[in-house]
Amino acid sequence: MRETQHEGRRAGERGGARLNLLIAAALVALVGYSAYNYATVAYGAFVFKDFMQETVDKAAFPPGHPPAWVESELRAKAEELGLPEEAAYSVQNENKRVVARVRWTQPVSLPGFVYDYEFDHTATSRGLAGTR
Repeated sequence: MRETQHEGRRAGERGGARLNLLIAAALVALVGYSAYNYATVAYGAFVFKDFMQETVDKAAFPPGHPPAWVESELRAKAEELGLPEEAAYSVQNENKRVVARVRWTQPVSLPGFVYDYEFDHTATSRGLAGTR
């Protein structure tokens, strides 16, 4: 009789571990999908920030480049990285420095909603004073 009671208690537990595994696997897949979509956009923004700084530094170094050149370089890199075409570019010469500001919003698909990644960065050329 003990064996029958023991089997009765265990019968309700069958499949519980399998269900937990499926739930955990689904959660890991959702987190991985979200991270992949977000990381792709965030990495592109990081690379673009670095390129912005390099470009304004090149433009400020004698003999220098006009603001139109900086903007065309930034637009070309943005296209290469697949960034939104409707980005707002502003490039100016201020106090012997080149200042470039770029703003854009890019939607990131996450499970259940769309997150708007907002990029707003200003790069200012580094001065040559203090360098040898």
